[in-house]
Parts: sequence; structure tokens; C-alpha cells
Amino acid sequence: METRVAVVGIIVENMDAVEQLNAVLHEYGAYIIGRMGIPYRAKKINVISIAVDAPQDVISAMSGKIGRLPGVSAKTAYSNVVTKPEE
Repeated sequence: METRVAVVGIIVENMDAVEQLNAVLHEYGAYIIGRMGIPYRAKKINVISIAVDAPQDVISAMSGKIGRLPGVSAKTAYSNVVTKPEE
């Protein structure tokens, strides 16, 4: 299956959703290349970026699950880097 490299930008406004967010990220941990989280204490939010290398449908599913969490928003930026399966 083809994989793509993408970055998921996440804004957490509801700190009660952090445990659920971490559960989703753990579920997709095999696809995560790296993660950076920045607490913005002055605004009482967290800004998180997740770099992934996964099939398109997996990235969409993960981003969708994250975006449905209360007080959490997510947007995905896809690269043009596509890895074809070895034949």
C-alpha cells in the first residue's frame, strides 16, 4: 500500500480531552514519525504537530478522530512524497 508523509496540526482548547487525544495518538503510533507539543500558557491552549508516514486513509481516519474530540481541532497538510509498496 502507498504511504504519504503528512503533518497534522492540532490545537487543544479543552484540557479534559488530552487523555482521549493521547489514546488516539497511541492507536496510530506505528505511523507517527515525530511529535512536538507546545503549551501556550498565556492562551490556555496546547499546540501540537504530528509528522506521519502512512496510507492516505489511515491519515484521514486519525485526523478525523482527533478533530471530533471536544475542544480539539486538527488540520492535515500532505506532502507530495509518496512511497510505493515494494513489489
